[in-house]
Amino acid sequence: MVRRQRSTRPLQPAATEWSFPPVADLPPDEDLVATGADLEPGTLLSAYTAGYFPMPINRQRIGWFHPDPRGVLRPDLLRISRSLRRSVKRFTTTVDTAFDDVIRACADPARPLGWIDNRMLKAYCRLHRIGWAHSVEVWDDEGLAGGLYGIAIGGFFAGESMFHRRTDASKVALVRLLELLDDDALIDVQWVTPHLRSLGAVEISRFEYCTALKAALEMPTPDALDHDDVRSGPIR
Repeated sequence: MVRRQRSTRPLQPAATEWSFPPVADLPPDEDLVATGADLEPGTLLSAYTAGYFPMPINRQRIGWFHPDPRGVLRPDLLRISRSLRRSVKRFTTTVDTAFDDVIRACADPARPLGWIDNRMLKAYCRLHRIGWAHSVEVWDDEGLAGGLYGIAIGGFFAGESMFHRRTDASKVALVRLLELLDDDALIDVQWVTPHLRSLGAVEISRFEYCTALKAALEMPTPDALDHDDVRSGPIR
């Protein structure tokens, strides 16, 4: 079962005062391609629609990444093992009912290689408040077991981070997200890890990514991430 909290269509923020380098001018095979700017909603949306995403590089500066190659997932290429199917049945999944709890769990400083600082946390909470950032929550009898959050624009979803407190809970969150999206949607996972590769994530070149991103942005945002919706049923 997927339960969803009531929401409204995304609000368009003020335009950013910053501009990002043309992708054609980016150095090949380099991931960190710019620094500076801010994390205002308009800046973040402008960045994502051009293929960039931010990560802190120190306490003062934000780095902007455009990996080459890029890790992506497609709903129609999702691989679900038998054990993961069993895990899906053990949990209840919701959308946008506990965004703050999810991002704070992802930002837990005790996590290895943690990168989500207070600047990032506040920025994505603002995006959630105006309808662009979304979370998938996974629950069991003990409470919040795992989840993920990211940005939805058209048929594009930028997966930012995920966490788990119980085995397979973050994978279940990803499976549920992909179930909500159209088969030809593009899910940006930034870099492919063994965890993501096991689910069907692949690497594509920066050029291929920009081509796929342009097509995805022209698609309508799925109802599940755009207005009131409740879905239930088996995993495809």
